[in-house]
Amino acid sequence: MPWIYILLFLVSCFALARSGAWVVKVLIRISRFLRLREFIVASFLMAFATSLPELFVGISSAIAKKPELVVGTIIGSNIIALTVMIGLGALLGKDLNIRGKVVRKASFYGAAYSVLPLVLMLDSVLSKGDGLILLASLFFYFFQLAREEERFRKVFNNQSKGWKHFKIFVKDIFLFLFGAGILLLSAEGIVFSASKLAETFNLSLMVIGAILVALGTSLPEISFETRAIMMGHKSMILGNIIGSVVINASLVLGVVALISPIYISNFSPYLIGAIFTLITCFFFQVFAKSDRKITEKEGVVLLGIYVLFVISELYFR
Repeated sequence: MPWIYILLFLVSCFALARSGAWVVKVLIRISRFLRLREFIVASFLMAFATSLPELFVGISSAIAKKPELVVGTIIGSNIIALTVMIGLGALLGKDLNIRGKVVRKASFYGAAYSVLPLVLMLDSVLSKGDGLILLASLFFYFFQLAREEERFRKVFNNQSKGWKHFKIFVKDIFLFLFGAGILLLSAEGIVFSASKLAETFNLSLMVIGAILVALGTSLPEISFETRAIMMGHKSMILGNIIGSVVINASLVLGVVALISPIYISNFSPYLIGAIFTLITCFFFQVFAKSDRKITEKEGVVLLGIYVLFVISELYFR
């Protein structure tokens, strides 16, 4: 019955918001112990944790031989990341700075990685070879960040690194993993309930993936972003968003392609998503290069692009 799935959806959202606040606090403590900038912590740790729902949905879709669902989810998730998340970050934080050299480079990678799977799919298949290319591109991205290690270093109030602080650090690692687990479970509850509700309205797998499932799996990032802004840590936002886009496009689709190659017999279900991916990447790059920040007005434009995407997906189905 629909009301059961609605209740599950609301409970999962509440659990997601609470665990999101917890994980942000733990990540801040981890970044202080490691003396790393918050950007790189968010790029590696939080981006992976918040991308786990997409990974699990992708593996399940590959096993069930439902490529439209996983491709739709990744396309929708990346569009949400570069429109809704960036837009909300600019509105809630008054603006979103993209001034550092490494941050600007990462922003370019985020846009490029969104398009890469679409390019590999032009031959009507995302093969196991393409999967290896996507996984290799993930290592390339992290290698590029690692090369800039000195740019990410930051001293936090001359904090000591004695045995006591190391034990706290180890404890925080376990707390992070536990919090990430709650994020995953709550996101999976959202995905399950949203999928069941979508079936009631007889929507296609592409629409379910691109709109409902993508929105459900993106809630960890949205929760993380909101809490980070409220706690005064805007520098973590862009790292998490770009890292999530890269992981979605490379790790998730790469693993899916290795499990079960995705054959595209008809491009029409993916056409709207592909068009809006290109539009989103174009506007994101233009705004990122203008004054090296995303302003509130530009954030509104990005949110408008997402609204048009949803309307187009529903109207042309």
